Amino acid sequence: MLRSREDAVDIVHALFVDLIPRWGRDVDLPYLYRAVTNRCINAIRDRATRVRLLEREQAAAAPIARVRMDDVVVGVSLIAQLAERLDAGHLEVLVARFVDDLTQEEIATQLGLSRKTIGKRLDRIRDEVIALRGEAA
Repeated sequence: MLRSREDAVDIVHALFVDLIPRWGRDVDLPYLYRAVTNRCINAIRDRATRVRLLEREQAAAAPIARVRMDDVVVGVSLIAQLAERLDAGHLEVLVARFVDDLTQEEIATQLGLSRKTIGKRLDRIRDEVIALRGEAA
């Protein structure tokens, strides 16, 4: 049913582990057959559901990445490296721009700063990205 001997063995073992606390009761062969069959069907459903959800939520499961700064991918690892180098104000702009995908105007409104200040902070972030690229080379 599962097309995998290991999965079938795991299901049978799990069933018997679940039955240990109620071992004193009568557990007949038809009950065991039904219980194993139901667990196998649930495992198949769970596998199909997991695949369907992963396909549907592919964009949400993908790592944060956006090509923008001099054709550099700003992803999770780069953001982590930048977090060590930048102050809180620059990190706010970094997250708003490359994680939340806000425009400079939206960031300025959200943070209560001028668009020019946001532009300067993005320039500083770009300089740090270039410095990190130079260190990696």
